[in-house]
Amino acid sequence: MTTDIILIGFGEAGSVFAAAGDWRARACAYDRDPARGDVMAQLGVRCSAGLGDAVRDAGLVVSLVTADQALNVARDVATLLPAGAIFCDMNSVAPQTKQAAAALIEAAGGHYVDVAVMAPVDPAGVDVPLLLSGSLAGDAEARLRALGFGRTRVVGADVGRASSIKMIRSVMVKGIEALTAECVLAAEAADVLDEVLASLDASEKAKPWDVRADYNLDRMLVHGTRRAAEMEEVVKTLDGLGTGAAMTRGTVARQAAIGALGVKAPPEGLDAKIGVISSSVVPAGREAAE
Repeated sequence: MTTDIILIGFGEAGSVFAAAGDWRARACAYDRDPARGDVMAQLGVRCSAGLGDAVRDAGLVVSLVTADQALNVARDVATLLPAGAIFCDMNSVAPQTKQAAAALIEAAGGHYVDVAVMAPVDPAGVDVPLLLSGSLAGDAEARLRALGFGRTRVVGADVGRASSIKMIRSVMVKGIEALTAECVLAAEAADVLDEVLASLDASEKAKPWDVRADYNLDRMLVHGTRRAAEMEEVVKTLDGLGTGAAMTRGTVARQAAIGALGVKAPPEGLDAKIGVISSSVVPAGREAAE
């Protein structure tokens, strides 16, 4: 059988994909940790002795390394990749990082595709949602679908678009996780955890995110100053408990900045509210630098 995919990095994502797709001899992998060769052998994936050996005749390369190594791998692969090969960067990094990697790959004659993995790979496997962007995103999508990936979508021709969606979405997803920790740790320390959780259940009403975002910005424009003052008291509460208030301090700054605009009658619609705020507010955290 021909080698249809080269995997650079064979940690959780690579091994889960190879197992779920039953790639066996269709895949070749390289990982700088030699211990992972045993996992490759168990899954029937050919283990390359070096990066050059792995990508020498590659048509499709998928990079699945840690975020801090994503650009280094692209730099190393660029010197070894055959002309015309497609390099799919599935690492969770900023669009600027992917654009820098793309410049390296494409200068060497390869084709770079930005791929954002939009959910945990375990247990989804090859059913994990993937967003692709880049000039050959359509070609990459066809190859990935042939390998079993069933939930792919091309979101544009510009490298960085797919990763922008993932990174900006993480503001909410990972931010809610961090807020959850800040909230429940303080509630437990104050011995009010059950009451706090019950109160959240009582007040939570499911709404589409565009409606929720519109409502949240409306409240901040009208009541941001008052809410910032209230959240200062929340900071005092958490500091008194000793559980940490990093997220809440950020909330104070953001509420205060938007409230300071003095908008008494917010415009209708999410886009209009974003326009008012983005044209006037210095992003929280940049004030000191400016």
